[in-house]
Amino acid sequence: MPALPEIVVARLEALLCDADGNLFPSEEPAFVASAEVTNRFLASLGVDRRFTAEELRLATTGMNFRTTASRLAAEAGHPDADVEPWVAEEKRAVTAHLGATLTPHGPTTDALTALAAHLRPAAVSSSALTRLDACFTATGLAGLIPASVRFSAEDSLPVPTSKPDPAVYLYACEQLGIAPEAGLAVEDSIPGALSAVRAGCPTVGNLLFVPAAERAERAAALTDAGVLVVVDSWQQLADLVLPVLTRRATGDLLSTGGAK
Repeated sequence: MPALPEIVVARLEALLCDADGNLFPSEEPAFVASAEVTNRFLASLGVDRRFTAEELRLATTGMNFRTTASRLAAEAGHPDADVEPWVAEEKRAVTAHLGATLTPHGPTTDALTALAAHLRPAAVSSSALTRLDACFTATGLAGLIPASVRFSAEDSLPVPTSKPDPAVYLYACEQLGIAPEAGLAVEDSIPGALSAVRAGCPTVGNLLFVPAAERAERAAALTDAGVLVVVDSWQQLADLVLPVLTRRATGDLLSTGGAK
């Protein structure tokens, strides 16, 4: 059973949740819609390269479409290509597809509800807010993590960026009024983990929706990126932190000399 240092858990105030592939299994269906738009974008540049949904997922997990499109255009010899119309089209297509395909995941909802009794949950994502809204509505998590505590590297920042840039985590902590060390970040991707770690947030890797064949490699890479521990589910995370948080709530941490 993995473990988190008690001193880390004892100072936590918020739960900073990556969204795609972490709170819900949105990455695979999102890449189905995104690959279709990506391939039309490449065709518009006169590029013959085409991606399957799986190829695009493996190549770009953790990055937003603006970053992906800009990189592909530069690699194809079109560094000045206007990607903004395609960013809007990809956002529309993916949002519609996710809203139609995602469903609630009971164990995740239950674990998050238990954690929310002790830590303020928030979403910290590279995805656009409209996409997040569709996902949270479809999965029934909108009540737990409402729009007011969803932070998007695409829409919330003065200048759009993408993980592994730590800007969106720093912004989320600022808006929540907490120091980064008081926000427990939960991430499934390497860019996401790097973003949180670079912001100074204690970070947990979550393999819940990672394909089984990729889990061992992902766990090792997440550890290399600086996560404190890797879990297999939100319930496993809850099992790690709730005993300490419950003792903190009752004052038992203080009565036993504080966190170790």
